Amino acid sequence: MRDEMNNSLDLRALSHGTGQTRWRTEAMRSHSSPRLIYVGKGQGRITIAGLTSGYGPNNLVFIPAGTMYGIEVGNTVYAQILTIPAAMASEWPDEPVHLRVRDVVSQKQLALQFDLLEAELRSGETAHTRAAHYQLGLLSVLFERQLDHHEEEARRATTQARLVAAYTDLVERKYRSGWGVAQYAAALGVTPTHLTRCCRVTCNRSALAVLNDRILYEARLMLNRSRTPVKDIATALGFSSAAYFTRSFQAATGQTPSAFRKATTPLLH
Repeated sequence: MRDEMNNSLDLRALSHGTGQTRWRTEAMRSHSSPRLIYVGKGQGRITIAGLTSGYGPNNLVFIPAGTMYGIEVGNTVYAQILTIPAAMASEWPDEPVHLRVRDVVSQKQLALQFDLLEAELRSGETAHTRAAHYQLGLLSVLFERQLDHHEEEARRATTQARLVAAYTDLVERKYRSGWGVAQYAAALGVTPTHLTRCCRVTCNRSALAVLNDRILYEARLMLNRSRTPVKDIATALGFSSAAYFTRSFQAATGQTPSAFRKATTPLLH
């Protein structure tokens, strides 16, 4: 259930998050193949591997497979998310990258490349899928050339950011285990207090909030995209009982799991 979208080549607009649907973009999640977010207009915040940064027009954000992230998408934002097939992941970086493209010529090249890729994906012409993959390959070249002018954000290299990135990586691998923050902190060789302090520095939330956000995203996804009984979802996500899962879910969302399932339009991907 980890991927909201499948892992074939795909390009679509990020939906605006409002009210009860904000979790679809803002809650922490990951995918088993890389994603590239292209912001055409507007601004907001994105959290990747526990580090929150602002974004604006002509930004490209690369998110490797298995990396936790969430993005705020307000009404003034137009952004697209590109699914990069796992077979082409080697053409992209191993770490998250946030590019702020300032050169006007490069901005136009990137916008055109996304338009060409989208046109092939929507086309009914012969071999359009193969053509779309070639367009993705050209996009990876443009991205790599932009990397030549990119300096890593200093905040990502701090001790706090490295610890929180390690924490989010561990959460992504263990969030179904029922572990609490103390167990994650012990595995990382720090105290829960220090871990939470670092999380507040990098993303302005506690270590527990980061963990709960990831678990609740998966719970929402399972409720939204399957008919799995609530008690089985609770077990799959490491809760000691269905009752405890229901209380936790309702406290965070204002709805019981069953009410959420009935009220939410199923995601198609």
